Amino acid sequence: MENPLYVSIFLFLCILIQSSAHGQSLRPGDLSPSCRERNKSPLCRAQIEHLRALSHMSKLGVWEHKELHLLHEDMKGQESFGRRSRAAETNKISQETRTRFLLFRGETDKGCQIRLNHSDTLQQCGFNSSLPLVMIVHGWLVDGILEDWIWEMVAALKSQLAQPVNVGLAEWVTLAHNHYTTAVRNTRLVGQEIAALLQWLQESVQFSPSHVHLIGYSLGAHVSGFAGSYMSRKHKIGRITAITQTVKCAHERSVHLFIDSLLHADMQSTAYLCRDMDSFSQGLCLSCKKGRCNTLGYHTRQEWQSKKSKSLFLVTRAQSPFKVYHYQFKIRFINQTENPVEPTFTVSFLGTRGERQKIPITLSKGITSNETYSFLITLDVDIGELIMIKFKWENSMVWSNVWNTVQTIIPWRRESLRSGLALKSIRVKVGETQQRMTFCSENMNDLVLHPAREKTFVRCEANSETLKRKIR
Repeated sequence: MENPLYVSIFLFLCILIQSSAHGQSLRPGDLSPSCRERNKSPLCRAQIEHLRALSHMSKLGVWEHKELHLLHEDMKGQESFGRRSRAAETNKISQETRTRFLLFRGETDKGCQIRLNHSDTLQQCGFNSSLPLVMIVHGWLVDGILEDWIWEMVAALKSQLAQPVNVGLAEWVTLAHNHYTTAVRNTRLVGQEIAALLQWLQESVQFSPSHVHLIGYSLGAHVSGFAGSYMSRKHKIGRITAITQTVKCAHERSVHLFIDSLLHADMQSTAYLCRDMDSFSQGLCLSCKKGRCNTLGYHTRQEWQSKKSKSLFLVTRAQSPFKVYHYQFKIRFINQTENPVEPTFTVSFLGTRGERQKIPITLSKGITSNETYSFLITLDVDIGELIMIKFKWENSMVWSNVWNTVQTIIPWRRESLRSGLALKSIRVKVGETQQRMTFCSENMNDLVLHPAREKTFVRCEANSETLKRKIR
């Protein structure tokens, strides 16, 4: 049975952009207007090469999406478009390649060069054919110097994995340190040379390409896609991870999130399948049923998928470790005023392992009568199981004085809720544990929220009994 190719794409942006996918062959409509009339300028030729690379990646099961903090995980088998001719073309690669293949013995090693068709270099560099090979493929280089993240990833791969692996680098500096349009055109050649190396390892030391994991960053993602396309049907690459981004303000963010998954194996970030960013920000997508969530990075769960791509979302911290804890809050207010109320709230959490104070909540619209509001809250620390919530109306002193005056002037009946804004319960779902909880007001005789006052909510009795049964 043939081994499936596992392809991973990680794309992280700082702004929300309309989602798109490159899953079709090259079409004139994909080009900019100035390049559709057979314009042969270098920029237009680069656009064509870039789209061709994306087209090849899509045929391999690689898709590009543009979303905020999106993790796309789409793992499919390689298709056989032109494989026989490409495999034959790869066999014609000469003894010397433009790409240098470096192997690393230790965390601080700067690499030992493996030369194609020189078996003695495998022994000299310490290649172990009984271990998997993880090969890093860098992208376009502005100044011709390998970026620091490469050495960080090498060190993490050499030191943090439970099972040791061969760690390599496809170093194509002479081809990547060019005008961007030229570097794009060179990605095909580099991919072909990587395929030639893997085929040679198969022939010389019986090392199967199914034990190879390519990690391509930026244009290196395109290179990896081409490498897969040049492999024969019977000898497919085991896994390809394409780490890409499309905005400058997210420079290297995605690759550091991937490295973080190696450095903090006990703090794996979780991403959730969702339709769009608006739904995710409401906390409506924190389900892990039927594969709707997955971990981010090296340890992502690999599974066979249909041709339909996935869009998964998550929030991260500003610095490593990037993991946060996702909570959905659903609150049903009782508004007995005539007009919508637009307050600002803060919530404080007490858990079995810690607490978090005064997290601001701003609702997207005014509170009307008997409407349920859902929103996402994230914590950057693990406070354990949630046991108490403190809810505070943080309006200005002006509104607080007006509210107190109204409460004094109008004679409310004792048994009523008093005209105003009331809150009976809060429902919570925890993304990382999939736990659901309900919190009720500590004082069920007074459900009214007051400006500048804090109200305490505790686990309701029904949930407490359920918790006790789980402990038993």
